[in-house]
Amino acid sequence: MAVTPPPPADPAPERVVFWFGCNIARHGEIVRLATRMLEAVGIEPAPAGGPSYCCGSPKEANARIAGGMARRTMEAFNAMGRDTVVTWCPSCHMNMDDFMAPATEAAFATAHISEVLHARRDRLAPLLRHRVAARRALPHLHHGFNGRVPVNALVPDLLRLIPGLEVPDHPCRAPGHMCSALAGVPGALAAAQRALLAAAEETGADALVTIFHSCHRETVSLERGRPGLRVVNWIHLLAESMGLAYRDDYKAWRNAPDPREAVGPDRLAAAGETAFERLVEPELRRPPPV
Repeated sequence: MAVTPPPPADPAPERVVFWFGCNIARHGEIVRLATRMLEAVGIEPAPAGGPSYCCGSPKEANARIAGGMARRTMEAFNAMGRDTVVTWCPSCHMNMDDFMAPATEAAFATAHISEVLHARRDRLAPLLRHRVAARRALPHLHHGFNGRVPVNALVPDLLRLIPGLEVPDHPCRAPGHMCSALAGVPGALAAAQRALLAAAEETGADALVTIFHSCHRETVSLERGRPGLRVVNWIHLLAESMGLAYRDDYKAWRNAPDPREAVGPDRLAAAGETAFERLVEPELRRPPPV
């Protein structure tokens, strides 16, 4: 009698560090959803972020302080003993390439999350079963980071795996690596957003898809007064197609008539009145660029 061999066991998950950086903390749902996606494609991520894992970019004007912060982060990653650090933030990724790894020997490779998910798209695609609340989604792209990681091709490729979603090609590209690079240049962010809105009109897009966290923060206000336009992050759309629930609290707060009321008394109490007034409320009440 023939004996049927057992099916091959699934390979052990690849163990990585998911380095989500510091400033994405405003968007905790993106961190959680991205972590679940990595797990879904056979990766075991150890999330790392916040000030304890800083790349040094907030203190780049002071080489000694920035170098010390970066060295501490490198030593922490080396001690974690994982083969790969998967990045989210383009600033962190570039700093890793430019001065972190050259100054402190890395015991790991580095890859951006778009590269990791794209390389495993054969495992991701079957999980994208649901249509999303968008018909035609235009990615919001920048020139700067694409020279390091081809995100301007990788992310649209991943979005095209979503059933029924059109992802048009358009030459619109904003300067810099993400919108935070434009915020300090008078008129630059407004010009980039006007160009993005024009591209959306030309392509008939009903959704603008951000790639990075600072772009998402600056772009969500474009929904105001435009009921037919939705602003989402690419992780949000993939999550919707996977059937993963989430809430974009930051967008709700930013676009609320009264951000304080939208945040609510419980969260205000948890954050602290002084911290909210100084660090959060001015950003939420800032007039949109356009």
